[in-house]
Amino acid sequence: MTKNVTIEEDLKQRLKDAMREKNRPLLDAIRNLKSEVQKAVTASSFSGTADDAFYTSVIDAYAKKLEKALNTYETSGAGDNKEAEKLRFEIDYLAEWRPQKLSEDATATLVDETIAGLATKGSLSPKDTGRVMGAIMKSHKDDIDPGLVRKLVEERLSVSAG
Repeated sequence: MTKNVTIEEDLKQRLKDAMREKNRPLLDAIRNLKSEVQKAVTASSFSGTADDAFYTSVIDAYAKKLEKALNTYETSGAGDNKEAEKLRFEIDYLAEWRPQKLSEDATATLVDETIAGLATKGSLSPKDTGRVMGAIMKSHKDDIDPGLVRKLVEERLSVSAG
């Protein structure tokens, strides 16, 4: 994306370029995204403007939906079919606009530090997963993958309890 160009403008230009190039996968990805944006704009809960922050949140939600669908394909053994490939392409394409999350190592460090900080107030058990998650999410909500945090917290608390 070029500086001073909104995501909306960038997508319009990319759509035109994809049409000229007859790039079907790219056309489909952009049209699907524009459809998701249109659904979000026409939703009764929408108020405000469709700015870059709005586009980023729609793109992130849409990409998560695609990831969930891809996971379903893969767990059912159909991870190598054309539809799964299409989903992978769209997920990769959308990555440019998605908020950057901490790596697994950085997230693990954050989890370990939070558990160590809370453990000074008394020992922790697997029952404290929500407390640890809450402390992490409170200050790092946009920077982390909540599913990964939960997995790491549960692993660490089950080890410390056992």
